[in-house]
Amino acid sequence: MQSKIQFMKTVNDFNFENKKALIRVDFNVPLNDNLEVADSTRILAAKSTIIKVLEDGGSCVLMSHLGRPNGVEEKFSLKNIASKVSEIIGVQVQFSENCIGEKAEQAIAELENGEVLLLENLRFHKEEKAGDDEFAKELSKLGDIYVNDAFGTAHRAHASTAIIAKYFPKNKCYGLLLASEIENIHKVLTDSKKPVTAIIGGAKVSSKITIIESILDKIDHLIIGGGMAFTFIKAQGGSIGSSLVEDDKQEMALSILKLGKEKNVKIHLPVDAIIADQFSNDAHTKTEAINAIPEGWMGLDVGSKTNTIFREVILNSNTILWNGPVGVFEMENFATGSISLGNAIAEATENGTFSLVGGGDSVAAVKQFNLTEKVSYVSTGGGAMLEMLEGKTLPGIQAILE
Repeated sequence: MQSKIQFMKTVNDFNFENKKALIRVDFNVPLNDNLEVADSTRILAAKSTIIKVLEDGGSCVLMSHLGRPNGVEEKFSLKNIASKVSEIIGVQVQFSENCIGEKAEQAIAELENGEVLLLENLRFHKEEKAGDDEFAKELSKLGDIYVNDAFGTAHRAHASTAIIAKYFPKNKCYGLLLASEIENIHKVLTDSKKPVTAIIGGAKVSSKITIIESILDKIDHLIIGGGMAFTFIKAQGGSIGSSLVEDDKQEMALSILKLGKEKNVKIHLPVDAIIADQFSNDAHTKTEAINAIPEGWMGLDVGSKTNTIFREVILNSNTILWNGPVGVFEMENFATGSISLGNAIAEATENGTFSLVGGGDSVAAVKQFNLTEKVSYVSTGGGAMLEMLEGKTLPGIQAILE
């Protein structure tokens, strides 16, 4: 990782005057029923890279995917977001009806310095996901310098994220967002100030097992919350009623607890839970010890005693990684634990702690509770961040280094 940080070439290492920057952005944004952008976070995240190129006196060719189209589908056309991109960047964005071929090449030929062109959805071509070399070569004709600024897809070996880079042996770099993602994850993985606390929540142990195993050597405290906590509680002989559980992962849960002990990592499980008689915001609720939940009841949030314990661990940490909520925060009556956790992280951050939040649900929670500005860094890529934390080499990042 050290070498990646040291030799990381970004757009700041290039002068784009009279150059066309071919930028892989991640504009895979949610659209509402009127096909308007419902959340423009990812477009905003790419703005600084685009502005750098334009201020140098170059032009930008933006390529992205949107959704999971099956062939050409109107509702997944990037023309639906062109006006929002124009509004955010402050430049009228032109649109090309294809991302390769004659029309795209014609639009590129006419593109002048200071202008921005958005290409049609890469995934309208099945060759994109297949990592097709010929498709990557076609795309490479559309710019002088290749910039990857799409952290959200950096873990995919797709044509536009990994294969294309070889056609720009000397002229390729990271965008400012992707560089920032690498640097901030590096802070947690290899450059962290102790004590380091990882908060891993969400529904299933199975989806987080490799992350937990990978980070145990780097952390001092592990807080486990959300649905996955019940697998640990049941494995230790607790009664969890009808709470979410992965019965076939109980051995795995016990082995994590054992491994934590061997590596001197303090693992903190919830001690109480807000339980409900059905999975509904209108359910009857009460608070019980987490290992004594009656039949017919399910734990949907952590209780107040747990909030106090978790808060104390967080306030005594110098580095925090938060991946996954500790309750069903989408329902108001079961959001208290995640709000309490978020507020504690915000307070620790204000006192000088470095906090990294990543993974779809945690990011959604941070936005919902207006904490985005109160943590050190919010990662834009769920899957990519998790794979980096697992110690994997991401194809999109590696392709720039080669």
